[in-house]
Amino acid sequence: MSPFILLAATQSDGQLAQIARTFGVDWRHLGAQIISFSIVCAVLYKFAYRRILAMLEQRRQQIALGIANTEKIKAELDKTESQRQGVMAQAHIQGARFIEEARAAAARVQQEETKKAIAAAEQIMAKAHEAAAQDHDRMLAELKREVGKLVVQATTTVTGKILTAEDQRRLAEETSKQIAV
Repeated sequence: MSPFILLAATQSDGQLAQIARTFGVDWRHLGAQIISFSIVCAVLYKFAYRRILAMLEQRRQQIALGIANTEKIKAELDKTESQRQGVMAQAHIQGARFIEEARAAAARVQQEETKKAIAAAEQIMAKAHEAAAQDHDRMLAELKREVGKLVVQATTTVTGKILTAEDQRRLAEETSKQIAV
């Protein structure tokens, strides 16, 4: 209440004064309590509430950054997977082409030459599968390294802690195990 209302209430014998007397309001004590309550509110606002709001905003930003990093990692993983699928499809097409060429050569050659051509085609196919397997292993190794780096970056960003070489190695190994599964 404003001081003018309190002053008017104490001087006049109006309806407000009558209600105050009915409920036993002591204007001096009520004024002191309002002032002390206002002081406590101001101190809490200045020293506690602002800091809590700042901390909550900082945490909101960290969570948003973590979510953005997770989305980046997922996008990178999807991109790597699509590249791997493309390489595998290309290897299968190339392997099929090698087989078709071997069959065409085998048809033109005598029975003895046919046996040699089939052996050559099987050898070519084994090499193609071996090359595809090597490409697959190489891409998986690259994927594990990249995901490990991204996990270490995300962990460093989210926790705000500088990771040691041992922490980075451990996180990379754990991520590699989870990706292999």
